[in-house]
Amino acid sequence: MLEKTMASNFKDKCTTASDAVSAIKSNDKIFIHANASNPFPLVDALVERANELRNIDVFQLLSLGDAKHADEKYRDSFRVQSLFIGHNTREAVNAGRGDYIPVFMSEIPELFKSRTIDLDVALIQVAPPDKDGNCSLGLAVEATLAAAMSARYVIAEVNEQMPRTLGNCNIPLDKINKIVETNRPIPELISRPSTEIDKAIAANIATLVEDKSTMQLGIGSIPNAVIGFLKNKQDLGIHTEMFSDGLLELIEAGVVTNKYKTVLPGKIAVSFVLGTKRVYDFVHENQDVEFHPCDYINDPYIISQNKKMVAINSAIEVDLTGQVAADCIGSRLYSGFGGQVDFMRGTARSPGGKPIIALPSCAKNGSISKIVTTLTPGAGVVTGRADVHYVITEYGIAQLHGKSLRERAKALIEIAHPKFRADLERCAFKAGS
Repeated sequence: MLEKTMASNFKDKCTTASDAVSAIKSNDKIFIHANASNPFPLVDALVERANELRNIDVFQLLSLGDAKHADEKYRDSFRVQSLFIGHNTREAVNAGRGDYIPVFMSEIPELFKSRTIDLDVALIQVAPPDKDGNCSLGLAVEATLAAAMSARYVIAEVNEQMPRTLGNCNIPLDKINKIVETNRPIPELISRPSTEIDKAIAANIATLVEDKSTMQLGIGSIPNAVIGFLKNKQDLGIHTEMFSDGLLELIEAGVVTNKYKTVLPGKIAVSFVLGTKRVYDFVHENQDVEFHPCDYINDPYIISQNKKMVAINSAIEVDLTGQVAADCIGSRLYSGFGGQVDFMRGTARSPGGKPIIALPSCAKNGSISKIVTTLTPGAGVVTGRADVHYVITEYGIAQLHGKSLRERAKALIEIAHPKFRADLERCAFKAGS
């Protein structure tokens, strides 16, 4: 009887994308599901209504694919409110027809729960409901669970191909107002191959990773390169906001066992997945992987409870005092705070923890140093110098924690590219470092 009632309830909510988004009104605040879970049919249907809609704020994090609503021709209809800037919203934000909200990843869900950001509508993508009438948010839980549970109206794309993931990642069917059924492949993200410089950086990182450590690894050429240098380690654990294909190599090699994790022992703890179909298939109904919102996964207090936590994060620039610019290139906004500060602070408080900033020594084919005397004018600081413990380039490891400004400058110059060291030394001397 329960299953029959649920099926009837599901059917009653099903409609077309154009009908589903007809509930959205001018001046609404809406949220779009992030990462690989962007509900394209719903967004496309919304954009088709652009001529009749005005002043809609669209809150979103990083997402794959196009962001048609961010196009110049729709500037009177939609305004991007980016909690993390991606390739598809970067131009709109820097052109002034979108906004950037600098915020720690761990604090985004509370913005919705507290109605600091008072959402009218959430556009989400979910897996088909289970026998209890719950729809898994699939590959991306992060802040979407809070957004969906807080929004006054929820429109869901129910995709037959969305993996059903486990953990704190379900939204009840009763909370969903309209359903649009689809059966389409999930967008994939393929990382570029690691360079020799990436591999040199990764080799330096691996020297800090002890057996029985718990790891936070992102996506990209440096994290992927690190994987290759961890295959001789034993009993690693995973507690990370993002899970990608590279980690499968360590799992299949028996390197990741999660035996010695303090938080969710025996489980991979993750907030979202980005990668290829291979990793999407891996997490589908996998009892060894638990998805949780980012106010749990990224909570520095939760992170700190894992012993020997190792967090690896990237930077655009690091100045000679240890300040990290990671969300902008000068005054040009590029990405966001994400989970960098959450994991740096949580890992610093972990027994035996090692918070790491990793970056190549140069940019633009070796013409610009990424270790700089002062950050590029207009750049903001994401990770403050007191939070930085290790900075790693292909030239070595600078251990900064507990060091004076003079000692920090010396250590960072030693891992800068050799052709920039003399200039950095002269500038540091003039500055009194």
